[in-house]
Amino acid sequence: MRVQTEDFEYDFGGHRFAGYIAWDAEQKAQRPGILIVHEWMGPGENVKRRARMLAELGYVAFAADMYGVDVRPQNAGEAAVAMNDVLADPEALRERLKFAVARLQADPRVDPKKIAAIGYCFGGACVLGLARSGADIAGVVSFHGALSTTAPATMKPAAKILVLHGAEDPFVDAHKVDKFMQEMRAVHADWQLVHYGNAVHSFTNPGATDAQAGFCYDATADARSWQHMRVFFDEIFA
Repeated sequence: MRVQTEDFEYDFGGHRFAGYIAWDAEQKAQRPGILIVHEWMGPGENVKRRARMLAELGYVAFAADMYGVDVRPQNAGEAAVAMNDVLADPEALRERLKFAVARLQADPRVDPKKIAAIGYCFGGACVLGLARSGADIAGVVSFHGALSTTAPATMKPAAKILVLHGAEDPFVDAHKVDKFMQEMRAVHADWQLVHYGNAVHSFTNPGATDAQAGFCYDATADARSWQHMRVFFDEIFA
């Protein structure tokens, strides 16, 4: 195995975005492609690390940018502004996601019929939105993502859905979880929801250390959620 990576920039909709891709250079056959969507702090080392981990599993992993190269929050306040600016135009966000999927499908190392998307926090909400939109991909995985939406699914999503959720997440409470489940049932989605006991928001991010505020890394939940994702991928790419 020889994992290679590349930082690059791409244009869409009059904006410039930063991309990062990782793959095993010793693997010659086409393989599944995984789109990764970042947290509210924007694309950074956390999603790049996940891209390399996915490459080690035999996937081509593309960490996309939903903000644009000129938007790199430095603190939670700036992150909230950046995230809300993007979420305020759900159609534009959806088009950015679809473009990123198409770019991944066009990569010669990728089997274009075997595509999935994963996302963290804000990114989790993004990939769930992609599934709700009817995107023709194999599956999506949300890690501690927001479950609420102003654009619920109106028909059965083509993508299978896996939600990995901290049971003590103060930002996604039981009411929001229940509403999400009702939405999935109403459209007969193929969905799974895993709760991790004692875990709060951002449980996969080692940089999250404010348990009192509801943001805290949990090594056990992190490891378990990664394993659940791997099992899910084995299923959808079989």
